[in-house]
Amino acid sequence: MKKLTTVFIAILFALSMTGLCFAQAPAPAPAPAPEKKMEEKKPAKEEKKKVKKAKKEKKAKKEKKEEKKMEEKKMDEPKK
Repeated sequence: MKKLTTVFIAILFALSMTGLCFAQAPAPAPAPAPEKKMEEKKPAKEEKKKVKKAKKEKKAKKEKKEEKKMEEKKMDEPKK
């Protein structure tokens, strides 16, 4: 009889533990991050293109100024 109650108590204990395991709340689902990242990349690419274009324009203006200065220096130099 002692062995039978021990087995019975062990089975009840095992069943109570499995019940606790199934009663736990499920983990919250992760936020859909990949969709947001794709939206953020598009404006960033456009901004990079704008920055590159602005740099090229500045460089072109600077080169034109330097060319004008060189032409003026050539005109100002006396001929020998």
